[in-house]
Amino acid sequence: MKLQFDKNQEYQLKAIQSVIDLFDGQPVIYSDFELSVDDKNNGSIQFNDAGVGNKLVLTQDELLINLNKVQIENELRDDEISTAIEKLWYNEDTVKGKIPGKSITTDFPNYSLEMETGTGKTYVYLRSIYELSKVYGFKKFVIVVPSVAIREGVVKSLQITFDHFQEIYEKQPTEFKVYDSFRITELDKFAKSNTVQILVINIDSFAKDANVINQLRETGIKPIEYIQKSNPIVIIDEPQNMETDIRKRAISNLNPLFTLRFSATHKNLYNLVYKLDPVKAYELGFGKTNRSRFSSYKNENPAPLSVSIVLEWLKIQFPPKSQFL
Repeated sequence: MKLQFDKNQEYQLKAIQSVIDLFDGQPVIYSDFELSVDDKNNGSIQFNDAGVGNKLVLTQDELLINLNKVQIENELRDDEISTAIEKLWYNEDTVKGKIPGKSITTDFPNYSLEMETGTGKTYVYLRSIYELSKVYGFKKFVIVVPSVAIREGVVKSLQITFDHFQEIYEKQPTEFKVYDSFRITELDKFAKSNTVQILVINIDSFAKDANVINQLRETGIKPIEYIQKSNPIVIIDEPQNMETDIRKRAISNLNPLFTLRFSATHKNLYNLVYKLDPVKAYELGFGKTNRSRFSSYKNENPAPLSVSIVLEWLKIQFPPKSQFL
């Protein structure tokens, strides 16, 4: 039996379009044949000694203008509007087991999307991959997860949505794989391929210097260099679980073009882009949100309740089944 997905959910499309609009003005490559080695400083992909990598040509000022425009269109609060592109930082000394002192600030932009549980967070970020490739020509994507359980869920989502996305995006050549330290050569293929590449990896697989991916090989390079030279767009699933210094350094070590952070319960909001909070989720008819999160949110946001929210609250014992991932 083939699963059916609704490709026209307005709130999901709005979240995806919000991601796309962050890079308005980025040059577009309409065909893989349009880029040559001589054009490596143009467009969204570039060649290097490892293969094919992503490239972002927008300036920090241009990125901030785009971000603010998206934030205003999504009706975020004034205190949620960014005054600068917030960067990830960590204490290098803490990572090395010393007294915190040396602070490292990364160069890449970070963007957060808040989506309540059961509203299709995984669907949104998977479809955003296809859309970013379609609109701008980006090729390399890494999905970082905090646990094996979530990793398996993401892989299952990639499998069951593959035909759905292939239909929407006219059979865009796409490969997805799970990082396996026993199949380290797969990273070489990830770097060299000129098709859309999606790598799913657990944070614990590359957070420590002792991990296989960070070890110098007989070839004279570390396997993680294949990822680094690809300048991947890094999607972080449940980023609140990756706020320690060692894990933030690990994310930085992937050399992201930028990060997209998806969660219902962010610990830190880096440049909030889109927000589907518990109240809005109820208005859309999602009853999967638990009672305590709804109550907590209302205590912190004492705005008048709409009729639709009250009705959903009364129906909390009989939540509708979500058809989305």
